Amino acid sequence: MSAVSERLPTFPWDKLEPYKKTAAAHPGGIVDLSVGTPVDPVPELIQKALVDAADSPGYPTVWGTPALRDAITGWVRRRLGARDVTHRHVLPIVGSKELVAWLPTQLGLGPGDRVAFPRLAYPTYEVGARLARAQYEAYEDPTELDPAGLKLLWLNSPSNPTGRVLSKADLTRIVAWAREHGVLVVSDECYLELGWEADPVSVLHPDVNGGSYDGLVAVHSLSKRSNLAGYRAAFLAGDPAVLGPLLEIRKHGGMMTSAPTQAAVVAALGDDEHVRVQRERYTARRAVLREALLGHGFRIEHSEASLYLWATRDESCWDTVAHLAERGILVAPGDFYGPAGEHFVRVALTATDERVAEAVRRL
Repeated sequence: MSAVSERLPTFPWDKLEPYKKTAAAHPGGIVDLSVGTPVDPVPELIQKALVDAADSPGYPTVWGTPALRDAITGWVRRRLGARDVTHRHVLPIVGSKELVAWLPTQLGLGPGDRVAFPRLAYPTYEVGARLARAQYEAYEDPTELDPAGLKLLWLNSPSNPTGRVLSKADLTRIVAWAREHGVLVVSDECYLELGWEADPVSVLHPDVNGGSYDGLVAVHSLSKRSNLAGYRAAFLAGDPAVLGPLLEIRKHGGMMTSAPTQAAVVAALGDDEHVRVQRERYTARRAVLREALLGHGFRIEHSEASLYLWATRDESCWDTVAHLAERGILVAPGDFYGPAGEHFVRVALTATDERVAEAVRRL
């Protein structure tokens, strides 16, 4: 066994390949609702900003242009309700997944340090801890964790995969507990603008943090809100005492967002209309998929936000995956996100209107 395979779990999506082949063999073709990758066009104003910045022969900076930092700080104030945010409070990153995977290492964590993440969670939180050779554990309520040696607490609201949203009261309680015990809170808020039956709140909101960003970092991405998954565009906002050292480390590692992408992000964060239009698309797809799943005998839990429906037929998730694959529909098995998901599947809203309609017809 190689050193890599000892350190990392099997890449989960490889297990789905046989079911993908079954679904692809359906006479009407596959309806792939397994991966949350955007399928709608990149808004024209963002494409134009990218093209206009295409002649960028020099190296970009890790911290980004002043215009990019202005755009991020402005959006954080406007959309998250944060106050007194300066350039020192923000840091561009090369998509959020690389940050999740490498943050424990960049923070200098290692054997003896502990990383905690939700019981049902994006697998990369665990991967990041493993890469740093740190200890890791999943929680139901983070305030019930033993704080000894706990250096990094991941929050994820709205949640991938469940769509669960932590209330302002819950966030306030968790932040107070973490500060009491000197634990860094990093809140993955990449789906914050996609609330359906709840209004997600950031840890950067003053009602949550009391007006202080000490020990708090929020992660935001443009992949879902602006259809920019292919651009690898994301950023951090929060405690300068955390982001300053991260900036220096990332300079050494050459972790730079491309100059055209930086220009595209400036355009994207300055425009709310394209986000409204995309939300309307997802709202419509969610409504018809939800109704079809319920009519097919599924139960939907949580799913009040994000781009997924967390669905169950109270059977093994793999039996459900097989059942839907026979109908040409591919979904993600819940155990990809932890043992607690073994009876659920994650159904993504990220398919075209035509493919969603086809899935509804088959259900």
